[in-house]
Amino acid sequence: MRRPTFFLSLCCGLVFGLLAVLSGPARAAETVLEKYLPQIAAADLVPGADGFGPLREDLAVAPVLQGQTQLGWVYVTSDFVGTTGYSGKPIHVMMALDPAGKVIGAQLVKHSEPIVLVGIPEAKVKALVGSYIGVDLPKAAADKATAHDLQIISGATVTVMVIDDSMLRSGIKVARALGLGGMSAEVASGPKAEINPEAPAPEGWLSMLGDGTVRRLSLDVGQVNEAFAALPDPRAAARALREPPQTSFIDLNLALVSVPGIGKAVLGPAEAANLQAWLKPGEAAVAVAANGLYSFKGSGYVRGGIFDRIVLVQDDVTVRFHDRDHRRLVSLEAKGAPGFTETDLFRIPADLGFDPAKPFRLQLLVQRPVAATDKVFTTFDLGYQLPAGYLKPVAVAAPAPVEETAAQADLWRSIWAGKRLEIAVTGAMLTVLTLVFFFQNAMTRNARAFFWFRMSFLTVTLVFLGFYANAQLSVVNLMALFGALTTSFSWQAFLLDPLTFILWFAVAAALLFWGRGAYCGWLCPFGALQEITNRIARALHIPQWTLPWGLNERLWPIKYMIFLGLFGVSLGSIEQAEHLAEIEPFKTAIILKFVRAWPFVAYAAALLLAGLFVERFYCRYLCPLGAALAIPARLRMFDWLKRYHDCGNPCQVCAHDCPVQAIHPTGEINPNECVTCLHCQVLYQSHARCPVVIRQDKRRAAVAPTSASVPRDLRNHPHTPH
Repeated sequence: MRRPTFFLSLCCGLVFGLLAVLSGPARAAETVLEKYLPQIAAADLVPGADGFGPLREDLAVAPVLQGQTQLGWVYVTSDFVGTTGYSGKPIHVMMALDPAGKVIGAQLVKHSEPIVLVGIPEAKVKALVGSYIGVDLPKAAADKATAHDLQIISGATVTVMVIDDSMLRSGIKVARALGLGGMSAEVASGPKAEINPEAPAPEGWLSMLGDGTVRRLSLDVGQVNEAFAALPDPRAAARALREPPQTSFIDLNLALVSVPGIGKAVLGPAEAANLQAWLKPGEAAVAVAANGLYSFKGSGYVRGGIFDRIVLVQDDVTVRFHDRDHRRLVSLEAKGAPGFTETDLFRIPADLGFDPAKPFRLQLLVQRPVAATDKVFTTFDLGYQLPAGYLKPVAVAAPAPVEETAAQADLWRSIWAGKRLEIAVTGAMLTVLTLVFFFQNAMTRNARAFFWFRMSFLTVTLVFLGFYANAQLSVVNLMALFGALTTSFSWQAFLLDPLTFILWFAVAAALLFWGRGAYCGWLCPFGALQEITNRIARALHIPQWTLPWGLNERLWPIKYMIFLGLFGVSLGSIEQAEHLAEIEPFKTAIILKFVRAWPFVAYAAALLLAGLFVERFYCRYLCPLGAALAIPARLRMFDWLKRYHDCGNPCQVCAHDCPVQAIHPTGEINPNECVTCLHCQVLYQSHARCPVVIRQDKRRAAVAPTSASVPRDLRNHPHTPH
């Protein structure tokens, strides 16, 4: 039968759409400011303002006006710097600067941070953004570490750090580009300094501390308690450390060991040689060593790959260290160096714009629990500047600006490196599932063993892919993909979520081999949740309802209508389609784990309740993602599921037992509805339930006594002459 061209087009779009996006050129898109400026009232951004002027052609900024008087300039952070948050999507903040380069307005415009929806009111994040009003950006450019008293929101550390970094870096860039507050984009004239690779370091740890080769920050418990007591949150003082005030909280030491003389003196010749081999041209490295109660590393970096307790700051350059740029040291080889509990090397990539000849700071973030799930934070700064003996003056050309595309590429690579465990487990799951499908006869031979294998796999899907990794695919992904074929799209942004990237390519390949069941039946966390809860319901003897075939068949089209409706809306507005896509309970049940407003929780719970009586109720009749995947599933290249001629006429065992009623009374399996649970393949080989197998067993049993009555020598040599 010929299939409609529409199906073929959609299949090709799903399987090859990603490749087209990655390889095809994107047309120029409007700036973020153009998109959001009409949505913001000038008075809401800057008190007293009554409008905005036209956008400049050479820069994504617009005047802020009060009548005919210009109060300043407005822009959106994501037009100037990378603002990718924890969700993998940009965090858009609109800011306004006055002629002196001070922030006179700041407003959170758009974000997709799921963590802000989990027990953290969005008002907190908006208040954080608003707290930047009054920040003097020319001063921030000179000393970014003291530009703003960063207030970390417990539970949203990464999100807050991204907002802080993007607001300060973009503000300094805009102020320089516009010449606000006396700033200039031109590079200051006069001699520059560069590292003198021949300069030796003084001998001995105390000598290096004395001349500034090594810088030290020593904090005791009393100083830290005082710092927390000065914070506006009274809980911080109430949770003061109990140790004596003179107890060492942290003794933090810092050295720029990429300078050859310092590296040899601090690390020793052998380790210094290893360091130089590790560094690429243009890269720098610092050694950080500490003693005391507090760890500058913590344990958060193990899972996230980011050291969130320390950050290196130099002008408008912020360096956040990732585990791929980190090495542990056993000890420091400098004569008289104390034994440290933590000694580590951190590499600074060349494309960040860090200048080792200029002063910088290592900012230490100190946290204090004040409730079961709440913390407060304060920071301490360890300043560093190379002594003059390590520098030599030289006139240099202005450095090329750091490309944001390179920064984004570095970001997604670091994210992939930080998710090695998740990627490995997902790859193992895909490998196991592929082997199951290729060797389905052997896997389904033992019904009990296969049942427990399937339940175990679905449990891993729910707990690991769903609750832990949040790798729940959504119809929103597909709508964004189709939109990307006609609008600008950053493939690097797509790579920011490694598991989603891997799963979509796996799904695209699986559609050609097995249809939609590879994902819907095995890799969908919400589908796994439905099936597991239904199995529990069966064990508790909750009655199971089997809908009449005619009604079941007429309910199938609902999910296709939902998908087509969402797809049509997405052509006009992706954001509106995202709101309507809440018909998917995935965000509530899997991503947010039911910690959400009660209408969303009630809706998801109602679907799961229906699934206790009708297995996979949502999958069968409402899921737009399942509908989208079912369309190209009809074009799969192979029919792996085996059937007998007797299936459907007269035998109805598989049709009656199919968990999702995907088998027609006439025996055909509907690939649009099949979730490839392989239950029919278990029955296909069942010696207790399949009539065809039972009949074959009886036939063999009938032949066996006849064979046994024939003498053994005649059975072995039936044609031997007498």
